[in-house]
Amino acid sequence: MSHDLTSLKPEKLWKHFSQILTIPHGSGNEKALAAHIINLARNWGLEARQDKVGNVVVRKPAAAGKEQSPGVVLQAHLDMVCEKNSDVSHDFLKDPIQAYVDGDWVKARGTTLGADNGIGLAACLAILEDKSLVHGPLECLFTVDEETGLTGAFKLGKDMLTGKLLLNLDSEDEGTFTIGCAGGADSEINLPLERKKKKPGQVLLVKISGLRGGHSGLDINLGRGNAIKLLARVLAAASEKFKLELVSISGGSKRNAIPREAWALVGYEKNSRRAIISFLQKEFEAIKSEYRVTEPELAYDIRNSIDTNFPLTAESQKRLLNLILALPHGVMAMHPQIAGLVETSSNLAIVNTEPRAARIICNTRSSVFTALEAVRLVIRTCCQLAEARVNQPQGYPAWTPNLDSRLLQKMVEIYRNLFQKEPEVKAVHAGLECGIIGEKYAGMDMISFGPTIRYPHSPDERVSISSVEKFWQFLLEALQKLA
Repeated sequence: MSHDLTSLKPEKLWKHFSQILTIPHGSGNEKALAAHIINLARNWGLEARQDKVGNVVVRKPAAAGKEQSPGVVLQAHLDMVCEKNSDVSHDFLKDPIQAYVDGDWVKARGTTLGADNGIGLAACLAILEDKSLVHGPLECLFTVDEETGLTGAFKLGKDMLTGKLLLNLDSEDEGTFTIGCAGGADSEINLPLERKKKKPGQVLLVKISGLRGGHSGLDINLGRGNAIKLLARVLAAASEKFKLELVSISGGSKRNAIPREAWALVGYEKNSRRAIISFLQKEFEAIKSEYRVTEPELAYDIRNSIDTNFPLTAESQKRLLNLILALPHGVMAMHPQIAGLVETSSNLAIVNTEPRAARIICNTRSSVFTALEAVRLVIRTCCQLAEARVNQPQGYPAWTPNLDSRLLQKMVEIYRNLFQKEPEVKAVHAGLECGIIGEKYAGMDMISFGPTIRYPHSPDERVSISSVEKFWQFLLEALQKLA
């Protein structure tokens, strides 16, 4: 295992990626990275502009003789998902990402790597820097806050771009062209809580961890466990047999990540300690057996805790656990025409208890707007039954595949000639900015591709070195042939 990425090929791309790793750029914290890009562009003598929300566009003139070629937009997002294992000490607001090479993979130590979308950013910077490349008029669009709200794409001005061909560099399987994506929307739930006036004598911390988590769109069909759901299931079963007093429950940290960890504080009667712990262990062991294939690292912890908060009333406790168990999670429907593609899903993403309320966030996706709204209706109905309030802000649109796209046909031909094999053409069950940008710029022909990235949005995130080389080779060839 080695730490130096700058010896990898292509050198220019890995040099820029290494620099990006040193600049904190979680969602909402992209200012420093945007400033870094603007600074580089101006040092290279290129025009750079930034809009009110922080999106950056850098323009690079066409190579000699290619001035009349169609304008191409390369697009990547500035932000990364900040997830870490609970035993790792890392401050995403100031610490650099600790990346290392392991065989054909670049990984990070206990945190997300940010290859999503740092490799796309690095590719854009390497192209902007290199004066020897052949291409037509070029614009590189760097958007903010893709991972939490697609804010940059939503608020992108209609005067920022002139190119008519958009290459989005935010896909995660080399040799695959993405030509469509799901739309999505959140449900933000507030369940009022009532608490007892008497504190519990004894308190246990009950925790489930070690789950794989992953991207709530791309990984939702892999049968992974949702830590919040599993913990609620264990607590509900225990509450039916013992007098348990729930003090708090928390889990999940990102609306677009499947929850990997969840924990609860529960009060109990002193003389029932051994029986309760034995019951909890049995329930967790049953879950471990159930998920032995998809969650081999699943772990649980039951230990004494000191807590000074008041427990929930029996009614509030039942209502909260019932709501968590009732809310939809997982695949709702597969696409009727595209084999293996999830059409509709929902992710119960985050739960937190405060003194007077529990806050829950669900993230629902679908390539069919009416199906998306049907799941959101189920969520509203669950909330009505639990007497919880729910806010359902407007989501983002799906990107409808266009199999007749001229850009797609040209890119397939370029890939075939370069690698003597056919690329896979597909739609994904994830949100891409193309749907939103396409609505703003009518007639924009778009395609998304990238290197092979595994387990994005989780501390297991990794990017294949050999796939980055192929991605780079293809990108340069495409720019040349499109010119």
